[in-house]
Amino acid sequence: MSNSNLFLKSGFVRAPLQNGVGRYVCQLQRIVLKFCKSHGGSRGLRDYIEQNLVDFAKENPGIVVYLKPRRHRSAVVVGEYLNGERVWMSLHNKTHSEITKWIEVLRTQHGDVSSVRLRKFQHTEYPSVQGPWTPFTFKDSELNVANLPDAKFGVNNRLPISATEQLRIMFEKQKLSEKDEQDMKTAE
Repeated sequence: MSNSNLFLKSGFVRAPLQNGVGRYVCQLQRIVLKFCKSHGGSRGLRDYIEQNLVDFAKENPGIVVYLKPRRHRSAVVVGEYLNGERVWMSLHNKTHSEITKWIEVLRTQHGDVSSVRLRKFQHTEYPSVQGPWTPFTFKDSELNVANLPDAKFGVNNRLPISATEQLRIMFEKQKLSEKDEQDMKTAE
């Protein structure tokens, strides 16, 4: 661990308020686009505003979009999230496509994660008392003493034919019937 992580608050990456369990709630609450009407560094943001901003606002009705023209200043975007975090990003001399990608990044994240030192890569509010799940958790215990390969434990013996397999069989039958019809026509 580097020294820069010693003074960061520690935490977990998790969905805020169980987000996505019932329905997804976009965490971006407000986005402020600050730009200059004449400065060359704001050209990409002005192009984005002219071409994509109306579509972005229609697709994301839960996000409030503010435009703030400023004289002789560099282009900036500020994203404010439901957890109170604010993310500030300079868009100076960025192209229209780069700005589109960065605004999509702001829309899909849930605040400034870089200011938190991660203790673990996963976290749960209700850890299992039975231990972690493994691929062998719900297997038959007879499998432990069986001599394999055994037809009793074959996958195809227990599963019905899949829909894909049924379509393939139907297609083969259709091809054969069409071929038979063509052979009959050529024989006549």
